[in-house]
Amino acid sequence: MSIHDDNPPSTPTDDWGLEPLMDIAELASYLGIPISTVYDWRVHGKGPTAYRFGKHLKFAISDVRAWIAQQREPSSPPGRPDRR
Repeated sequence: MSIHDDNPPSTPTDDWGLEPLMDIAELASYLGIPISTVYDWRVHGKGPTAYRFGKHLKFAISDVRAWIAQQREPSSPPGRPDRR
């Protein structure tokens, strides 16, 4: 399952009209981070909103997309070198 498409629908749905959910391993893999980082974010109130089903965490793709968009750093002002 990919959360990045060239022309994503506004809200993808399955046969029941429900948005697909990704598990914590899929989220970590997509972001290229360890699963433990996602758990740490949850402890500190960071990261995308999740649903809990028993002991399982699931993330709506629309929530992940919205959270990713919020993580974008503002671009540097013109004429000012990017500090790294």
